[in-house]
Amino acid sequence: MNLTLKNILAVIPQNDKDITKITNIFIEGDKIAAIADDAPAGFKAEKTIDCSGKMAIPGLINAHTHSYMAFMRNVADDLSFMDWLFGRIDPIEQKMTNEDTYWGASLAILEMMKSGTTCFNDMHLNIHQTSRAVKESGMRAVICRGLVGSGDDEAGSSRLAQAYEERDAFQDCDRLTYFLGPHAPYTCDEAFLKIVAAEAKKNHMSIHMHLSESVTEIENCKKDYGCTPIELAERCGLFESPFIAAHCVQITPSDMDIMKKYGVSIVTNPASNMKLGNGFAPVPEMLEKGINVCLGTDGAASNNSLNMFHEMSLLALIHKGTHRASQCISSAETFRIATINGAKALGLGSEIGSLEVGKKADIAILDLNTPSMCPNNNPIASLSYSANGSEVDTVIINGELTMEHRKVLTMDEERILFENEKIMKRIGAQL
Repeated sequence: MNLTLKNILAVIPQNDKDITKITNIFIEGDKIAAIADDAPAGFKAEKTIDCSGKMAIPGLINAHTHSYMAFMRNVADDLSFMDWLFGRIDPIEQKMTNEDTYWGASLAILEMMKSGTTCFNDMHLNIHQTSRAVKESGMRAVICRGLVGSGDDEAGSSRLAQAYEERDAFQDCDRLTYFLGPHAPYTCDEAFLKIVAAEAKKNHMSIHMHLSESVTEIENCKKDYGCTPIELAERCGLFESPFIAAHCVQITPSDMDIMKKYGVSIVTNPASNMKLGNGFAPVPEMLEKGINVCLGTDGAASNNSLNMFHEMSLLALIHKGTHRASQCISSAETFRIATINGAKALGLGSEIGSLEVGKKADIAILDLNTPSMCPNNNPIASLSYSANGSEVDTVIINGELTMEHRKVLTMDEERILFENEKIMKRIGAQL
C-alpha cells in the first residue's frame, strides 16, 4: 500500500543526531519513498492520513526478549535469579505445549505493537510457534531457538537441527531473520559452545546469548573454567561471528575491552536486571569505550512488561542516580539505543532503526494531544521522560498498517487475551 503521512512531526537523523520537523512522509510499498513537503514524481497515495498533532518515530527495537513467556507475567515475582529460573519458570516451561507458546508469543507481539515496538529479538523453546505468530501479525523479528547442550550430545545436536529447520520453514517471510542462540554458560558447556561457534561461521549466522547476568554465573564460570563468561565466549570462538550479548551486568573492564575488540553488541535490560537483584550493567562505561549498546525488556516473566518506553525511562534515569551524574546518558542517547543501535546489533541497520529514504517503513505514530505529552517542549526528551506507550496511536510495519487509532488490524486481541488466561488456568500457575 502507498501511504502519505501528512503534516507529521518526524524524528529524523541529521549528522549523527536526531532532529524533529513537521513534514510529510511518503511510503511506497514497504519503504519510505520521501520525507519532504512534496511527493516524489509519479507517487500516488492509496491512503492519506492527516497526522496533525502527531509524531512519527522509527519503531522501537526490543533487542532481547522471550515472547512466549508473556503468559507467565506475575507468576515468579520477588525471587532470587536461580530460584526464579529453576524453581518457578522451568517447571512451567515443562508443562507448555506448542500452542501455548504460540498464544504467549501472540500476546507479547500484541503488547509490543501497542506500545510502539516494530521489531524484537527473541530466544524461544518451541520451534515454529513464535515465527508463526510473527508472520501472521505483520511484526518484524529475529528468532533464536534456545540451544542447550554438552559437547556433541544428542540433545544439543537436536536443538541445532531445529534451529535450521525453523529458519528454512519461514524463508518466504522477509520480516523474519534467524540467529543461533546458545542459552548461557551454565546451560552450555565449553565443547558445545565451540560447536555453536563453528556452526555460526559455517552458515554465516549471528549469535545471541545470555552472558554475565548474575554473580552466581560469574562465580561458577570461574570455578569451572577459570575465567569470566566473556573470556569463555572468546575462547570458544563465539565472537568470531556477529554477536549480541544479553545483560552483561557483571563485567570487568577487560571484559569490555574484549567485546570492543570483536564488535560485540550488548543488550541492557534494566527492569529485569533490577527485579531479579542482578544489578546494573555499566552502560555509561560501555558507551565510553565505543561499544554498541542496545535495549531490551527480557521476557514478561522477569520484567512483567514488554513496554520499551518504560525501559527507555529506566535506562535514562538509573545511571544518573548510580553514577551521580545527570548527563551520563542523555535522552537523545537513550532514543538511539532503543532504535538505530538495536538495528545495527541485529544486522538490520541499513533497513530499519531510523526514518530515512530507502529504509523499511517501520514507524510508530504517537498522539501528542495527551496529558503526558503536553506541552511538548522537547519531543525527543519526552520519549524517555514523559511517554508511557499509551500515546502510540498508529503503527506501520514493512509499509503496512498493523494498528490504526489503537486498534490492532492484524490480530484478534480478544481471542489472544482469552487463550492466555486459559493457559494459565490449565497449567495452574495463577497464585
